[in-house]
Amino acid sequence: MTEQPVGRRERKKAQTRRAISDAALRLFLERGYDQVSVKDVADAADVAVTTLFKHFPGKEALVFDEDANLEAALVAAVRDRAPGVPVVEALREHLVAVRSAADAAEPEMRAFLRLVESTPALREYGHRMWMRHEAALARAIAETTGAAADDLTVVALAHFALQARSLVHGREDPARALNEIFARLADGWGDFGLA
Repeated sequence: MTEQPVGRRERKKAQTRRAISDAALRLFLERGYDQVSVKDVADAADVAVTTLFKHFPGKEALVFDEDANLEAALVAAVRDRAPGVPVVEALREHLVAVRSAADAAEPEMRAFLRLVESTPALREYGHRMWMRHEAALARAIAETTGAAADDLTVVALAHFALQARSLVHGREDPARALNEIFARLADGWGDFGLA
């Protein structure tokens, strides 16, 4: 299947969205999140405030532009795991890899992560966005294991796997903490056929 070319209008919308997002991140890193207004971002991106709100629902959303990619990667960790690899192990591997990538990130990405972690509004918004992936992750687990989409063990596994990320925040060795959490999850879900 070949990809349809993106039309001029869609390209312009994507360019505008990227310009707004880039301007917001630059200003937030320079001045701090709380010292930058939505109008400041709109001015820096050379758009009207109403245009900004057509692309982003609020100030916090300006920082998080990769939501769809995060969800796709979580779902792929479950759906594309090697034969015989349990769901819990696939999720552990994925989250440890994401955490390790963040720790080894380029300076600009580390600055972004520090911004989010040091700003309560961004940290809370980021957590809410992350937990929105719970339903998609539960569906992927259910589809690949043959369980019902509303099976309580499937929903609980998705919830606890996603919650693990915030539980390791501030730990001396987050990867080790993730491994410990997922070891407990594997023990707890070992008898439910979620392999």
